[in-house]
Amino acid sequence: MEDAHETVRHSDRLAAELVVDHVRRLILEGKLTKGSRLRPERELVDELGVSRTSVRAGLRSLTAKGVLIARRGAGTFVATGPPVLDTDALGILATLHGVSRAEMFEARRTLEARIAGMAATRATGNAIAAIADAVTGMFAALDDPQAFLVCDIRFHRAVAAASGNQILASLVEMVSALFYERRRRTADRQRDLRDVADVHHRIYQAIRDSDAPLAERLMNEHLLEAERLQEAEGPDAGAVAR
Repeated sequence: MEDAHETVRHSDRLAAELVVDHVRRLILEGKLTKGSRLRPERELVDELGVSRTSVRAGLRSLTAKGVLIARRGAGTFVATGPPVLDTDALGILATLHGVSRAEMFEARRTLEARIAGMAATRATGNAIAAIADAVTGMFAALDDPQAFLVCDIRFHRAVAAASGNQILASLVEMVSALFYERRRRTADRQRDLRDVADVHHRIYQAIRDSDAPLAERLMNEHLLEAERLQEAEGPDAGAVAR
């Protein structure tokens, strides 16, 4: 029975990857450009011959990687944000060299705490709205850990974009994509999602209020606490954190 379940999971992953490859090909061929709206899910289901669950999983993966953005009631669009760097090399290096959870968290704190401070001094109205929208999504997804995870990543990407530095924003995009691929396997173990959402809301408020020292401190504390919580989940919780 366990082998049968594993076969189903493997099949689901392959189907989701088919969706990812399809969208990537459309982008590379110029059929989808920045801001383009994707066809509805039901049309992708018919065209690719996969389930709606697989379509959603594939689109969710691309959304987490910053390639797509989902807008409630409007559909899914190709992102217009900072350039998305290829994460394959980073993922391979992380696997080959056994990058630890502690190393990943240290890198995230070094990048994201400072970036939060920069966002507090540079964020425009649109950038602040994007951060707020991600926080709203987190509170709306308290009962859905996988959807919550995507909103969590959207938050960190939005903060990075608000820093006004495209290089730093692209680095966060790349690390966030690696984070998603690892964390999605164990996201359902996460507890107290409301507490996590509350922390992100406080970071948002500090950025909105242009309080750079507070935003930087809260982001650093958040990542330290996230590391502690993931360590408590066990050794298979992945090398990256919310």
